[in-house]
Amino acid sequence: MLNSLWQITHSGVLFISMILLSACTGMEPMATGDMGVLIERATGSVQIINTSSRTSLARVEGLGDLSHASIVYSRNERFAYVFGRDGGLTKVDILKQKIDKRIMQSGNSIGGAISQDGHLVAVSNYEPGGVRVFDADSLELVADIPASYADGQRSKVVGLVDAPGQRFVFSLYDAGEIWIADFSQHKLDKKKPPEITKFKKVGKQPYDGLISGDGRYYIAGLFGEDGLALLDLWKPEMGVKRILDHYGKGKRQMPVYKMPHLEGWAIAGKYAFLPAVGFNEVLVVSLSDWKEVARIAVHGQPVFVMARPDGRQIWVNFAFPNNDTVEIFDTLSFKKIHTLKPGKAVLHMEFTPRGEEVWISSRDDNRVSVYNTENFKVKTMLSAEKPSGIFMTYRAHRIGL
Repeated sequence: MLNSLWQITHSGVLFISMILLSACTGMEPMATGDMGVLIERATGSVQIINTSSRTSLARVEGLGDLSHASIVYSRNERFAYVFGRDGGLTKVDILKQKIDKRIMQSGNSIGGAISQDGHLVAVSNYEPGGVRVFDADSLELVADIPASYADGQRSKVVGLVDAPGQRFVFSLYDAGEIWIADFSQHKLDKKKPPEITKFKKVGKQPYDGLISGDGRYYIAGLFGEDGLALLDLWKPEMGVKRILDHYGKGKRQMPVYKMPHLEGWAIAGKYAFLPAVGFNEVLVVSLSDWKEVARIAVHGQPVFVMARPDGRQIWVNFAFPNNDTVEIFDTLSFKKIHTLKPGKAVLHMEFTPRGEEVWISSRDDNRVSVYNTENFKVKTMLSAEKPSGIFMTYRAHRIGL
């Protein structure tokens, strides 16, 4: 009885507080579940967007070099952590529509991740090569992990993802290694360094990495040779396994104009769909044994191969000179069902949380197009300055995003 009364009183006080806050600020309370952030790469700015109204809410400037920027979100979806190419780490408050904090943490960085509990933000760096980990609230440095190998050389770090167990997993491009940084003891002892597990000789030049949605498998794509490196995080003692070895054997590889992004790999049913480096193909892989079962011929060299959230379709965009096109394929028959021409230099695609719509950026046309994923009709278009990545807040609750 007392507990019920306390709950009623507490709820009432909270409700009244929200009303008073809204009255004082002159604003209605705003939820973040249907919001997102759009990168404007040429101007060092981002747009805060609403996916329900398909509108731009605000532009935030002063984020530096965003030529290869990516974003992760705080657990409450309020803060977007923007990783700039110039080494900048910017914490953007998407409710107040302004920069909350910004630091320059390196000379050249290439993405980041947020920990399982949301308290740590990690950044992968080219220069100096390594990973730096920061407190998600204050952006104060928590740990510096140099990617040292072979007589003290420093490797570029790529493919950084979060993993269950308060871990980060990443690849060393120059060293051909995969590392796990375990921060599970950090809560107990702030001064205790992370436990580092290293897997060496995984393959030549791992260029990107991804983690499966359940957090079990980490896969690094290899640029220096055909194939991929697979690490089972449930059984790390088994080491790294090579999969799809020599998938280009007997074929002439084309010049690679843009490296494919493995973050956008597609899982649909019992298959994974992966971009083939240097070939106009998408590889279809069985999830049961990680062996190739089919290849899909596509319009150009694939960059992103992304599954609609229900797994019923895969959407593929392409590198130059075929980067004005998006192809959609059926995941049961592997057959193409539609072709879109969203604009010049399509750089990224992002589905709404349940997949009824997809947002597509066209850099050289300075616009973002929103498509219905059933009839492929355009719902609206938004103007943007050289748009690239589109990142919606539902990513806050997905492993590896």
